[in-house]
Amino acid sequence: MKFDQLLRTARQIGADRIATGHYARNEYDPARGRWILKRPADLAKDQTWFLFGLTQEQLAHTLFPLGHLTKPEVREIARESHLALADKPDSQEICFIPGGNYKQFIANYLEEQGKSVPESAGELVTISGAPLGRHEGIHNFTIGQRKGLGVTSPNPLYVLNIDSASRKVTVGPESELNRPSFTCHRANWITIASLDAPMRVQARIRHSQSPAPASIEPTITPDGVEGVLVTFDEPQRAVTPGHSAVFYDGDEVVGGAWII
Repeated sequence: MKFDQLLRTARQIGADRIATGHYARNEYDPARGRWILKRPADLAKDQTWFLFGLTQEQLAHTLFPLGHLTKPEVREIARESHLALADKPDSQEICFIPGGNYKQFIANYLEEQGKSVPESAGELVTISGAPLGRHEGIHNFTIGQRKGLGVTSPNPLYVLNIDSASRKVTVGPESELNRPSFTCHRANWITIASLDAPMRVQARIRHSQSPAPASIEPTITPDGVEGVLVTFDEPQRAVTPGHSAVFYDGDEVVGGAWII
């Protein structure tokens, strides 16, 4: 949405390109006839996981001027330019959510829209389905969450599954978080036009995770649409439906899709 609207606005004012502060690189490869999205020079600030959905048209009209710089180099440029934000602490959360309170942000946003948080209270259950207690809403949980579950246990419990239909949140030991494979859909491809055969990649299922060796192949999802089957060499922790899975070939972003 951001890039689509920015490009529309740019064209309305006669600009051909937009420039953003994302840490990423893009360049045109004549041999493949495609624009390629690449990881930045500063891998600690890599933001390509957020950008996998960019189309060829959007990549062709976007500049990433920070892509070849490290964060300390950017700070030094800001300092030399007498910019007050040169020493501003890095943001580790979503910048427009005060204090990182996501629950309150959702409630406030819905209130502004004249709506209320949908009723989604339900049960906390074990892997076997045994009830442990009640929760106030599934929007308060994410896969892999440990704190704030509202139940006590002699051993640490983690959120393993969230069932929106039954409103049940399944919790259990950390060992149950590991998954060897998953399916995703709504893929966007960058280095290739489409995924027609199995391919070796490094797959990344969250921004803070290092890409892990995996194989991807075309499949059909339970809903009967085209999807991608991702199989890790080693099981990965907390595969979360709704998150994006991004696939890399070295520094290049092959593409990505949404976990289901």
